[in-house]
Amino acid sequence: MNNDRIEGNWKEMKGKVQQKWGKLTDDDLDVIDGRREELVGKIQKEYGKSRDEAEKEVDAYFN
Repeated sequence: MNNDRIEGNWKEMKGKVQQKWGKLTDDDLDVIDGRREELVGKIQKEYGKSRDEAEKEVDAYFN
């Protein structure tokens, strides 16, 4: 999924993203604001994943 599509639907997707990655807070999701790179970075930090793992997880979730 391209970044524009994530950003355009972010308000609707926030709840589902928080269900998937429960360690992300509402504040985290507000900061992310639909930006893929921000989401990948937060998942990497909160879950101790490599950048590659986090990117694959995000891509798989949104595709």
